[in-house]
Amino acid sequence: MMRYVCGACAKDVNTEEIKKRIRCPYCGNKVLFKKRPDIIKKVKAL
Repeated sequence: MMRYVCGACAKDVNTEEIKKRIRCPYCGNKVLFKKRPDIIKKVKAL
């Protein structure tokens, strides 16, 4: 299941909530961004 974030209200939206139309179910905005996992980079000390 993909997770999205609304560009206007910043609420989390999943694919089940936007099956028929690509709009935020909370505010009706058409701009949704894919939510990506946080990446933790390990840095080696010299």
